[in-house]
Amino acid sequence: MNLFHPARAIGAASTAAILLYVATTARLQSAGDRRRGDDGQATAEYALVLLGAAAVALAVISWASRTNLIGRLLDMVFGGLLRKVK
Repeated sequence: MNLFHPARAIGAASTAAILLYVATTARLQSAGDRRRGDDGQATAEYALVLLGAAAVALAVISWASRTNLIGRLLDMVFGGLLRKVK
């Protein structure tokens, strides 16, 4: 989307026009490269969220196993089921 094309420049201004055209084109191309470079960002964020969730899960499991919370919870559930069956 360059509005200025060097072919329209006349005389001594043609060098400046060519430099302006090259700089504008390079700037537009680098902006396009940045957009293409962001494609993997969602995948990286997804991986970081999964790592964070795994870390939280490991912390909860570690805490629950130290306090014997899981064993007490299962005892309550099976005890309640056995009382209802009898």
